[in-house]
Amino acid sequence: MEISIPNYICRREIKAVALLTGASWVTSACIEKLLNLYKFPQTHVLVCTFDDSQCSWETKWNRYSDGNVVIAAFVPLSIYNIYNRTIDFHVKNPYFRHFRRFKLQNYQCSLSFIFAIEEINRNPHLLPNTSLGFDLYDVQRSEWGILTEAFFWLTGIGIGIPNYRCRRESKAVALLTGASWLTSARIGRLLNLYKYPQLSFGPFNTLLNDRGQFPYVYQTAPKDSSLSLGIISLLLHFSWTWVGLVLIDNHKGSKILSDMRGEMYRNRVCIAFVKMAPENLFFYDTSFMETINVIEKSSANVVIIYDDRESLHCLIIRSLHFVKTWKVWVMNAKFDSSICFEPFIFDSFHGTLLFTHHHDEISDFRTFIQAYTPSKYPDDHYLDIFWKNWFNCSLSLPDCKVSANCQPNVSLELLPSNLWEMSMTEASYNIYNSVYAVAQTLHKMTVKQVEIEPHGNGERNIYPWELHPFLKKIQLKNGAGHHVVLDSQMKLDEEYDILNFWNFPNGLRQNMKVGTFSSKAPHVHQLFLSDHMIQWATGFTELPSSTCSESCVPGFRKLHLEVEPNCCYDCAPCPENEISNETDMDNCVKCPESHYANAQQNHCLEKAVTFLSYEDPLGKALSCMSLGCSLLTAGILGVFVKHYHTPIVKANNRSLTCILLITLNFCFLCPLFFIGHPNTAICVLQQSIFAVLFTVALSTVLAKTLTVVLAFKATVPGRMVRWLMTSRASNFIIPFCTLTQLVLCGIWLSISPPFVDLDAHSEHGHIIIVCNKGSELAFHCVLGYLCCLALGSYTMAYLSMNLPDTFNEAKFLTFSMLMFFCVWVTFLPVYHNTKGKVMVAMEVFAILSSSAGLLGCIFAPKCYIILLRPERNSLHFMKSKAHSRIKF
Repeated sequence: MEISIPNYICRREIKAVALLTGASWVTSACIEKLLNLYKFPQTHVLVCTFDDSQCSWETKWNRYSDGNVVIAAFVPLSIYNIYNRTIDFHVKNPYFRHFRRFKLQNYQCSLSFIFAIEEINRNPHLLPNTSLGFDLYDVQRSEWGILTEAFFWLTGIGIGIPNYRCRRESKAVALLTGASWLTSARIGRLLNLYKYPQLSFGPFNTLLNDRGQFPYVYQTAPKDSSLSLGIISLLLHFSWTWVGLVLIDNHKGSKILSDMRGEMYRNRVCIAFVKMAPENLFFYDTSFMETINVIEKSSANVVIIYDDRESLHCLIIRSLHFVKTWKVWVMNAKFDSSICFEPFIFDSFHGTLLFTHHHDEISDFRTFIQAYTPSKYPDDHYLDIFWKNWFNCSLSLPDCKVSANCQPNVSLELLPSNLWEMSMTEASYNIYNSVYAVAQTLHKMTVKQVEIEPHGNGERNIYPWELHPFLKKIQLKNGAGHHVVLDSQMKLDEEYDILNFWNFPNGLRQNMKVGTFSSKAPHVHQLFLSDHMIQWATGFTELPSSTCSESCVPGFRKLHLEVEPNCCYDCAPCPENEISNETDMDNCVKCPESHYANAQQNHCLEKAVTFLSYEDPLGKALSCMSLGCSLLTAGILGVFVKHYHTPIVKANNRSLTCILLITLNFCFLCPLFFIGHPNTAICVLQQSIFAVLFTVALSTVLAKTLTVVLAFKATVPGRMVRWLMTSRASNFIIPFCTLTQLVLCGIWLSISPPFVDLDAHSEHGHIIIVCNKGSELAFHCVLGYLCCLALGSYTMAYLSMNLPDTFNEAKFLTFSMLMFFCVWVTFLPVYHNTKGKVMVAMEVFAILSSSAGLLGCIFAPKCYIILLRPERNSLHFMKSKAHSRIKF
């Protein structure tokens, strides 16, 4: 077995007699020093010149510092991006290129690890008389690279051999892994065999809580179960309801997607698209380019990116730089710009919003960084590379160390701010807490050992598995006094800092804190944002909007589409007398009865109270017609009184004629009750007086027609007819019919009398004061009774039309009843199709027109003879006319 172990030979027999070395003199020189001990001859095959350009990031040096107890840490200090250099996706064997980039954020994790070790060693109250050492490994992201480094650490040699350990003594008691959960999971499965405590300083992942798979893995990072709620609160704060999601296709990405969907559904935020990116991304991979195209073409101006490995952040940002897609990016963590970008390609992501776990600042860490120089830490190979690249220092050969002629008083603090952060990152803070968790555990174990063996020598071996009972229950305060819990069941949701990425002028990058989110705070105070501090992407001149549809302005409501998500809708105007006074209202609000919607339908205005008044043009016209017809009727009555003893007046029953004229005069004045401000008394009187007056008028007409018929029937033998004629029984028709109507009106007023009512619907913008009929049935019964009287009068008049009398007015009575009947039959459908003042005016007009019909048809011919043809109003004319008719 060919294993290189100092002071050990692991081969049974040595058969090599010589060794060829090259291709550089460094290789030969190093091997020569080793082989001189064994007197091996060497032949230098090829010697190449060496310069400091060969001192690069590709060199991987692990670091070790001895102590009574050692804590190991696996930190991925570099990342390998894989690019498909073949643009044609149909090529079966595309060419891939691996490109390695150094991760400055993870390098800070290694410094935080060393800083915590040194801080604990200086603390006399924590692990007194015990020194902590460290074993620091740089691991790759690949599964093979992670397991290889794990085997190297377990065996203590440069080759991983399962179940072999070539170190004489192992002092390591715990292992810190990260910065992704995948690294911790791969190492955790291996270390389960040896029961090593493993503390993961990467993002919290529920898979690592599976005690069946990872019984000895502990997570330092806080839970992020409220991250979805924090992001949704941010979306609602800016009214962003149309967003895209790009997530890593793993357990954590699926969990975030499930949480996001639930929160978005509850808060009515819609997802424009969801793209699940594979964990092993390719820059020119078909699925990845499809994701880029979806982002570019989507109408969503806000895109949420969740990635726990940073590869997704980097590839998306590098890709979208070339197309300049102006979006608002919401990300779950700060990205390491040193591995993602060149300084000039960051414009598209200016204004990005980042959610990071809030943690207290460690004040001494900045001092430690300032003092962290190659002279003080000569074993850190990467420091020499920093000093060469950034401070123009030359490296000595062959050990690649900073030469003496370097600039004085330089430190990591002078590195460009867009690449290096002086304050602790999330991962650095977690690894710092992890070291303190192990140290506090060792301290408790030591105290317990002293209590059990107070007189012991104080020196004994500490085995890794002894830490587990203490780690499971550990609750501690770190150097900043911040509370740290490893038990996932006791972890609480932490507060988030909301950072705004600034990149102006181009290349000067800064993460500015603009707000916080805490799920433990009351609902209205969970999110705090300083909106005025936020810088948006270059493509936005004002607060970005991200909605599927244009906002519905006041006066319109959302009309959701059946084939689209709820966030996609059309805008429809509000129905009549309904308003929407806010943007994007789902439903319009109906105005109260006392108000009406304005023309824009965004505000309710108070209605004006109105009624059919004498000031209205319609009221003036009707009142003038009423008074004019009343005066005309009075004039006709005066003519008849003046010619009371003339034949034409005598022939038409003078008493009934006067009663009819007086009644019609009051009928013409009756509409005045319908005009003006109504009250309860007027509402009762207007219907009752109208009904009684018209009943008297119609019963008078009926009495006149009946008198004519009985007069001609009296010549025919018959006792009954003669008795009716001599007893003037027709005169009793008027009180009988009127009494019947009075009974009907009495029943109406006792059951459901008319009352004052407010009509808020008939006329836009007005409330009309009207008289409600009370009982519509009673009102129609009254009208029906009047129509029956008119129909009876019409029948009697029709029967007496051909009676041989010179002044027979049966024809005129027939026409008058026909007109009356037509007016009121026509009135009913029109009445039911009108509202408000028009309905009142229709009833007034029907009263006037029916009264005018009676007056005109009955009395107009008589007035014509009395006034214009007085010669016909004589006894001589009547006799001559009768004689001529007999002769004919």
